Amino acid sequence: MNIQMTKRLLLAVLSSSLFGLPSYAQILIGQTAGFTGAVGANVKETAEGAQLYIDSVNASGGVAGQQIKIIALDDKFDVKLAAENARILIEEKQVVALFLNRGTPHTEAILPLLKKYGIALVAPSTGAMLLHKPVNRYVFNVRSSYQREAEKAVAHLLSMGLQRIAVVHVDDSFGNDALVGADAGFEKNKIKPIGIFKVDRDKPSYEVIVPGIVKVNAQAVLWFGSGSAVSNGIKALRAAGSFATVVTLSNNASEGFIKSLGPLGEGVIVTQVFPSERSGTYALVRQAQDLGKAAGVTKISPSMLEGFSGAKVLVEALRRAGKNPSRAQIILALEGMKKFDLGGLEVGYSPTDHTGLDFADLSIIGKDGKFMR
Repeated sequence: MNIQMTKRLLLAVLSSSLFGLPSYAQILIGQTAGFTGAVGANVKETAEGAQLYIDSVNASGGVAGQQIKIIALDDKFDVKLAAENARILIEEKQVVALFLNRGTPHTEAILPLLKKYGIALVAPSTGAMLLHKPVNRYVFNVRSSYQREAEKAVAHLLSMGLQRIAVVHVDDSFGNDALVGADAGFEKNKIKPIGIFKVDRDKPSYEVIVPGIVKVNAQAVLWFGSGSAVSNGIKALRAAGSFATVVTLSNNASEGFIKSLGPLGEGVIVTQVFPSERSGTYALVRQAQDLGKAAGVTKISPSMLEGFSGAKVLVEALRRAGKNPSRAQIILALEGMKKFDLGGLEVGYSPTDHTGLDFADLSIIGKDGKFMR
């Protein structure tokens, strides 16, 4: 370091000490999610995708000269802990927005805090319809709804000629929400599921569920659950001798989910709410691939793309909110974001619409352990 640079550094430190100012500024964003537990693999990938974009923004000077810092707390996919983490982030850490939390009942538990403190939740990693309708002023969705995914899944199975479809769903707001979407698909095509199996989210009783599926001779199973609860269920289903086609939702669209299934993953269908992570036709995907390559990330997963997209919306809101964004300014900035191009996908909000994207697709796990479209 030369003498002039040393003098400038000392002057900056001295000025900071004299006037009680920080030597650097940060925009604090809070995240509570299950980094450990049943959805840990998926959550880590989603968070990694978000950080990939935020790191690139920070490296270019941040937002109005301020660095964005994500304060992430592990709620272990526990509803009560998710609510407590949110309280800590809002009250004690003084974050200006919450971001990329995980889980439908977990989000429900956070909603009262959003209203109490007038703070936005950006890009919740759940497609629950209760976050779309009626419009919640403090929730800004990026991804599509579970109901849309489930309805599309039913239509796809029927197009394959599979009529004997069973449904397994966790007994919580997520599972019930997905079931509504599936029911819409069944009603539209004038058929009924051959069996509906309700399971405990934390302790699924495979010894009861699986024999029931085998007994009704299901050709396909819509399995609405999260992470290891679904992968372990599929393993139990195959061990019982069933070769029924299994479809699960985008909350399981991660490399971690594929790894948890091992060779039994081949043929499992997973709905998707973003374009293929290998599709060069979308600028969003190309940007994620380029930044990932520069950061030494060898593979972009669907979950990473979800986090990446959510981070783009968050950063754009911070930019529009001004130099020192407040909680209220961020909400106004988001509601004024009429048309924002993520890179081939357009997202927009208004005071009467916080839906975000309306994109749903299907993928299948191939022999090589990759999602194929």
